[in-house]
Amino acid sequence: MPERFATIDYHTAGEPFRIVPDVPVDFVGADVPAKRMFALASPEIERIRKILCFEPRGHADMYGGFLVEPDDAGAHFGVLFWHKDGFSTACGHGTIALGVWAVESGRVAADPSGVTDVVIDVPSGRVTARVRTDADGSVLGADFVNVPSYVLHERVPVSTSRGEVEVDVTFGGAIYAQLDAASVGLTVTPEHYGDIIAIGREVKWALNASPQAAHPLDDRLSGVYGTIVFESLPGASGEIRQRNATVFADGEVDRSPCGSGTSARVATLTAQGILGPGIPLMHESIVGSRFTARAVERVVAAGREAVVPEVSGTAYLTGEHTFFVDPRDELVPGFVLR
Repeated sequence: MPERFATIDYHTAGEPFRIVPDVPVDFVGADVPAKRMFALASPEIERIRKILCFEPRGHADMYGGFLVEPDDAGAHFGVLFWHKDGFSTACGHGTIALGVWAVESGRVAADPSGVTDVVIDVPSGRVTARVRTDADGSVLGADFVNVPSYVLHERVPVSTSRGEVEVDVTFGGAIYAQLDAASVGLTVTPEHYGDIIAIGREVKWALNASPQAAHPLDDRLSGVYGTIVFESLPGASGEIRQRNATVFADGEVDRSPCGSGTSARVATLTAQGILGPGIPLMHESIVGSRFTARAVERVVAAGREAVVPEVSGTAYLTGEHTFFVDPRDELVPGFVLR
């Protein structure tokens, strides 16, 4: 009999998220960060990730998550986020999708107040999807409340094929390098898609193993997860408006404005004095979708001034699938073409 894997698929602002509630594997580890390290070293889990992410069942820009047991009873569930190159430490668009799915599926009962907190343990810590519903119980949207986010390094020089550039390096659940698109002669538009991928990869791999990419408390969170190529846009009075393309893993491009990346931008813009108290960041993606974000609290984390970002968006169900793996199929676990 062929293997079977059941998934529920959503998209958040255009970025896919494939939810896998039941995986026929024991995820070993005392908490979700430890389970991620186990997954990274497990050939069996790697095989399942590739089956559900790679072609012909997925594609090079696919994203998803395996549900796992949380760290403790304080969370509704845990999740291990995955993409074509492995397992990430954070995923804001995935958290929004999981919150919407949890309420729409009944896994977490909708609060009569119209605001339901879905608490999720992820490798970077405990996050919340604050799901908003109307009087009929229909989901209106969700706010992703992230872990404290903070700037690690400012104006880091990086040598690239377009000359030396400067980037800010910030932790938003994952570590991001942030590059002004104008500094390399680009705009964040689909016609520059290939060039954005190329420069994003260069910056990531130039810094990934550097001291600037070291997390100050937990080496499991070290490494540059992605490069945020951003540009400023005219905004309405009382708001900051930017557009970005986040190039993560090895050349994967987020179709959404990137939830954890948006958190990094909120922390960076706050540290620069650009994003003040109560001022929202209207954050757009390369496909024109939008998140609204703000710093809801100022805290100290890892010995640094930090903010707690809240990123607002919504997610929509795109399908429910039962994927089969025929034992005669020679193209298992699959392949990736870009």
